[in-house]
Amino acid sequence: MLALIRRDLALARRNAGDTLAAVAFFLLACGLFPFGVGPDPAVLARIAPGVVWVAALLAALLPLDRLLGADYEDGTLDQLLVSGLHPAAVAAAKAVAHWLATALPLLIAAPFGAVLLNLPLGAMPALLAALALGMGVLSLLGMAGAALTLGARRGGVLLPLLVLPLAIPALIFGAAAVEAAALGLPARPHLAMLAAMLAASLPLAPLAAGAGLRAAAE
Repeated sequence: MLALIRRDLALARRNAGDTLAAVAFFLLACGLFPFGVGPDPAVLARIAPGVVWVAALLAALLPLDRLLGADYEDGTLDQLLVSGLHPAAVAAAKAVAHWLATALPLLIAAPFGAVLLNLPLGAMPALLAALALGMGVLSLLGMAGAALTLGARRGGVLLPLLVLPLAIPALIFGAAAVEAAALGLPARPHLAMLAAMLAASLPLAPLAAGAGLRAAAE
């Protein structure tokens, strides 16, 4: 499993353009809102938590269709499934690699996007903590969605339609945590809900993804 994570990270470094595209999309999305709603600092600070979260979720979705697609097309996935590693473990390793290769760079870029939207500096720790947990949920859900749509016609179109509705609870509590921190209120209850979602996704999403991988291989 660790070897699979290292392999996927090596492939992500080789195809660094995917990660750079996700980060560029995130920053551009955050930077466009001041032009659309006006430069009023109070308005920007009010919408900043939701905008940053929506932009991060959409940016993290960009590499998902390639996460399993390339391995499925060249036969690597079949070799992984007969290697003795449980399909759920294969899916979990892919999710970890997605978090490290895509979510982590977005976490690094998040403060810059938040500054563009005039988010108070005091809310930055809550933003990073919420995104770290929420991106973990999205990586697991995205892996399950990618496995379930693997081999389907127009699977790249179906994948966002499947994953985004499931990510709405994480979006709600993640944005609420940042907004609470910006207002000087405790963000811990919202972060606890995100942690609970991550804890529930850790066993369930890889199992669902493993079933999808077995079905696609058959």
